[in-house]
Amino acid sequence: MLRKLSFVSLLFFAITVVVAQENKESIDKTNSKPERFEPPADTANLEDREILLKHEFTGGLLLHSNGWGINLRRGKHKTAKLKRMLELDIVSMKHPKEFKSVNPYFENSKGFIYGKLNTFTIGRIGYGGQWVVVHRQDRRGGGVELRAHLYGGVSLGFAKPVYLEILVPTNVPFEFSLSTEKYDPNKHYIDNIYGKAPFTKGLDQLKVYPGLYVKAGMSFEYASRQDNIKAIEAGIVIDGYYKTVPIMAFADNYPYFISLYIGINFGTKWY
Repeated sequence: MLRKLSFVSLLFFAITVVVAQENKESIDKTNSKPERFEPPADTANLEDREILLKHEFTGGLLLHSNGWGINLRRGKHKTAKLKRMLELDIVSMKHPKEFKSVNPYFENSKGFIYGKLNTFTIGRIGYGGQWVVVHRQDRRGGGVELRAHLYGGVSLGFAKPVYLEILVPTNVPFEFSLSTEKYDPNKHYIDNIYGKAPFTKGLDQLKVYPGLYVKAGMSFEYASRQDNIKAIEAGIVIDGYYKTVPIMAFADNYPYFISLYIGINFGTKWY
């Protein structure tokens, strides 16, 4: 008998809570304008329910300590707090010793990087995850969600030889012709370099440097709508290769790059 009374009491309490919740929702709907469906404030405690927008796609720009690039990601929620992500980065990579120069002896000469042997571009294909650290309780109230992320994968480096426009003496005193040549530190100096050649020169001589990368950081998501993504992120990336990448002629070169970065991403979510 005591068990039955306990069960009835518990059932009555549950019905009371449900009815009260429904009444509250009805009042809220009556006093507010129709709007896009938003998940409840305790989304961080929900896992794998239908109201959770599981899929997302983002794209963005990033600036790092050695250049800039673009980022694309495709993600899926495993739980409300955990997302698994595939990402693609394409970034430029500069040597810390790169400085722009001009030939001081000729007017209208074009800028170039003296001593630069190769331009280096990196393509990253990786897999990783994002974890909610601080969940946003009020999306429409301007809150920010803090997430940690970690990625890793393949880093492919593409080295393209630098071509320059070189001043070649003619038979007429103080007159020169221009010759497009691959930069050679043994015969090209700042006084006989007129400027850089078009970027397309040397594309047929690309060298590929296979390697690996790891990326870690934090992101701050601030979109006001559930199906939108607006985020700022910052972190560190390490790219490593099996041999030294020759970027500069008169400086130390290394088989790895360590970069600090900041990026902004925009995207969309769906069921």
